[in-house]
Amino acid sequence: MCIRSAPFSPTLDRMPLATMRDAPLGSPLLGQENEGSVVRRIRIQVLLTALIVGANVIGIAIVLVLVGYVIPGPDVLDGLDGEFFLANAILVPIYIAVALVVGIIWGTTKSLRLLKWTRDGSTPSKKEVRAALTVPMRLTVIQFFLWAVALVLFTTVYGIINPEVIAKVAFTIGFAGIVVCAIAYLLSEFALRPVAAQALAYVDKRPRWRAGTAARALVGWSVGTGVPVAGLMIIAIAAVIRDDVATHQLAIAILALGTIVIVFGGFMELLTAFRTAAPLRVVRKAMHKVERGKLDARVVVFDGTELGDLQVGFNRMAEGLREREKMRDLFGRHVGRAVAENAMSNNLGLGGEERTVAVLFVDVIGSTTLATERPPTEVVELLNRFFAVIVEEVDRNGGFINKFEGDAALAVFGAPVELDDPAGAALCAGRTIMRRLKAEVQDCEAGVGIAYGRAVAGNVGAHERFEYTVIGDPVNEGARLSDYSKKVTEHVVASATAVQNANKAEAKHWEVIDSVVLRGRSAETEVAVPR
Repeated sequence: MCIRSAPFSPTLDRMPLATMRDAPLGSPLLGQENEGSVVRRIRIQVLLTALIVGANVIGIAIVLVLVGYVIPGPDVLDGLDGEFFLANAILVPIYIAVALVVGIIWGTTKSLRLLKWTRDGSTPSKKEVRAALTVPMRLTVIQFFLWAVALVLFTTVYGIINPEVIAKVAFTIGFAGIVVCAIAYLLSEFALRPVAAQALAYVDKRPRWRAGTAARALVGWSVGTGVPVAGLMIIAIAAVIRDDVATHQLAIAILALGTIVIVFGGFMELLTAFRTAAPLRVVRKAMHKVERGKLDARVVVFDGTELGDLQVGFNRMAEGLREREKMRDLFGRHVGRAVAENAMSNNLGLGGEERTVAVLFVDVIGSTTLATERPPTEVVELLNRFFAVIVEEVDRNGGFINKFEGDAALAVFGAPVELDDPAGAALCAGRTIMRRLKAEVQDCEAGVGIAYGRAVAGNVGAHERFEYTVIGDPVNEGARLSDYSKKVTEHVVASATAVQNANKAEAKHWEVIDSVVLRGRSAETEVAVPR
């Protein structure tokens, strides 16, 4: 009673399967996401055929054991001269062979029809998705039909030969058929898990027509425990009704069915536990990836029960984390990492606070000439290399880029994150920036001005749209010092106030060279340059 699945479609190769190297579908037997379509098709066909054949072999063995040694009554497995010899030697083998052929053709044809969309590579309709998810049940129905035919056929034939074996034959075939159908359903659902994963990839909401984990547990208990115990009860009732049942026959029946309860009950519980643990294990591995910061983790949704909801929920959670991290990164790139962290950890509004800060203002020298002599794309590429140096050194020294203004940039040290030595950090960044610009961006000169003092730092704008900025005299002074720096050889100047408030290790790198009245200011400012 073997049934093979339809050839599996290569469209599964294009599914967004999980990037986990070990068992993305819950078992190594189901293969990896990067294997070829031919290998996958052969794997599913061989696995499904082997599992269902194995289930039927178990059923046949149960029938032989029950009929021959367990159930009281006439001996059905008699010898060459027995009354059932022709039925045993001719009818049984012929039916098994016919059932095998019919099962293969019937099951394959039905699978091909239900899974046609997987071969065409088309998007399935809701009806086609539902049909694909019911393939294991439909294959099980075929098993049930073949065993039902066997029940009617053999009960009739053996009953004609000897009416006393009707109950015995009917009970054993019916009992074995129920066990085989239950095991075949569980195993075929396992083997067709890649098909379920492909179908569930097109489902936005979990289907209401699914069987839940409670139904799975109930089926497992019914087949592994309920049916064998019911068999014991039937044998006990038969022993009470009939007077010719010997004590040793009853003991053998009880021991045999008790063994079946222990063995098959444990096997069914194991299958149920495996089907429950597999989705959880896949989600757990993906969770470990997320914990390590790998937000690209994704699991294959292959379970149609509440456990599938868990898989879907994990994928949505990971997608939300990726979107959040993307927004966080984009937000940080626009306003600065420190400002972004502060905004996300606090309920910020309009307003500011007074801070002691150091300001570094950098401006390109001859930007107008650059714009007229070079193509726009080349100017942008040059400015990007220029600002890359600025951003790296400002970040390394604990400051943040408050804003870019065309070919100029304003960096602040001491706000929003407080620094122990904002003046020293700004002076160190200024010296390093100029040294790196001369070495790495030789075709772009710039002037750097550094100032120090009290300023107001906070959010300015409207409730619908505001930005973090720094306002105060140090900002104006930094801009004027940047203009003045273009006149000196070093192209980087700082106010003497900034040098005086820096740590000694940094201050020794600077010397005051002049006292000037900066543009737009009335008082003189002492300026210093690197030694």
